[in-house]
Amino acid sequence: MQVQINTDQHIEGHEALATWATAEVTKTLSHHKDQITRLEVHLGDENGRKTGQGDKRCMLEARLQGRQPLAVTHHADSLNQAISGAAEKLNRMIDTTLGRAARAESAPG
Repeated sequence: MQVQINTDQHIEGHEALATWATAEVTKTLSHHKDQITRLEVHLGDENGRKTGQGDKRCMLEARLQGRQPLAVTHHADSLNQAISGAAEKLNRMIDTTLGRAARAESAPG
């Protein structure tokens, strides 16, 4: 699974953030690693220099083998919370998507 980290102009995209974000999403999505070819992480601060609740955003887009991309967004008070929340959402979405596909393939037709 290839992970690409993107930040907006309000987020300093330093190596420590990229390393932590990559480790967090890789760990959370580990049981789907064979189905995910690429994962894009888009981080943003919607209020710029101003502080505010829920102003940190993480959008994850997963490219699954042979399927349309899946995307989720999570807002939180910190980047860590936004990344973790988005990874959990994406994990549930992939579970649901692959579960539906497996049920459709095994249904009598």
